[in-house]
Amino acid sequence: MTELVREVSENDQLRADIYQLLAALLRSQPSAELLQFLANLEVDANDDSEMTKAWLSLKLAANQFTSEQLEDEYFNIFYGVGSGEIMPYGSWFMTGSLMDKPLALLRQDLQQLGFEREEDVKEPEDHVAALCEVMGTLILEAPGYRQLAFYQRHIGSWIERFCTNLAKTPSAAFYATVAQLAKSFFEVEANEFEQLQLDIPVNCPGSEAEKAEAEKVEAEKIEPTTSELAS
Repeated sequence: MTELVREVSENDQLRADIYQLLAALLRSQPSAELLQFLANLEVDANDDSEMTKAWLSLKLAANQFTSEQLEDEYFNIFYGVGSGEIMPYGSWFMTGSLMDKPLALLRQDLQQLGFEREEDVKEPEDHVAALCEVMGTLILEAPGYRQLAFYQRHIGSWIERFCTNLAKTPSAAFYATVAQLAKSFFEVEANEFEQLQLDIPVNCPGSEAEKAEAEKVEAEKIEPTTSELAS
């Protein structure tokens, strides 16, 4: 995506950082450096919010595991022998199939937004880590309506189920705390985007109304007229 210069609020910077953290944790097992960073997090123990509880759980888990230990946990959950304990792909959660229509739509949107697929990346673009990376970038570089449109089309409908399923996978120990953080974060994000939707003009590019109108126009282009049906 083309880098833009825009003012970023402290809250948006934090949101982007959390998206990138989740991307790193869901892309592969955490490195020793990342575990050390998480183990040294400063968390307000007097704050009883779900997000703070999740940060505390993740911090505690980071002190209990090494990167080498988590290699097996990550492999069992996301790959396994034959298949993993969870499918980390948007298409799977939206349709029950891999490489389905949601992936094709995602690729179209990514191209329009200016994202290019790296040649050495083997995972499809709807891997949850890749989607988190995109959201982290959009928060820093794109206007709110584009963030909202991308979240609604490609993440919002299934991410809560993913977090719940991840927490329940048989091998999840450290990753149960990752799921806890992700679930708490996306609950906050849902509220963030609900408020953003209220603030966005009805006819703004990317809004639900604008999208519905575009779909109506496309449908009218292909709908046969009465005379065509009679002929």
